[in-house]
Amino acid sequence: MSVTNPTVHVVDDDTSFLAAISRLLRASGFAVKTFSSANDFLAQCDADSPGCVLADLQMPGMKGFDLQLALAQTRNPLPIVFLTGHGDIPSSVRAMRGGAADFLEKRAPKDKVLDAVKRSLARDTCERESRTRQRDLRARFDALSKRELEVLAHVVQGRLNKQIAGDLGIHERTVKLHRTAITTKLRVQSVAELTRLTLQAGMFTASRPTFPKGQ
Repeated sequence: MSVTNPTVHVVDDDTSFLAAISRLLRASGFAVKTFSSANDFLAQCDADSPGCVLADLQMPGMKGFDLQLALAQTRNPLPIVFLTGHGDIPSSVRAMRGGAADFLEKRAPKDKVLDAVKRSLARDTCERESRTRQRDLRARFDALSKRELEVLAHVVQGRLNKQIAGDLGIHERTVKLHRTAITTKLRVQSVAELTRLTLQAGMFTASRPTFPKGQ
């Protein structure tokens, strides 16, 4: 299976700056794609490909903050670094609160720009790995039947098989069969591991699981 190299997407309506920053990035070993508007970038962006975005704050049409919001709504949001000639404290605060990887002025030293790109690409790698793990977890839980989910909800609250059987109106042996199916599908071996996995997947977040003695 081939691995796609990360790409730095530069979005800026200033053609001279676009050319200069792309030359810097390519000379530093980065794969680069340039776009003169946020709309052009979004029309061509492949959310499944790794990378990051360097974007101007003030552009005709879709502004930098609008682009940031649009990216946040995609399946795999690319980290964004703002490079702007119109920086101020309120804009910087808004950018960072919105999840920007960095906020720099266009006249920032080259090494700071390159460092911001490296951090953004590293962040993208970590976030993609986290999302992949989360999707794998959800896929495991999606394989459970409705009854298995009901039993699971009781198990992670520390209920014994006899108690679960009474609550659900089923035979205790049936509860044991469901528990075996649950641990098999989720690929776990203990109640503690099962509970940790359930919490990681965001299941039954209102529950406060306990661990009965002997389980």
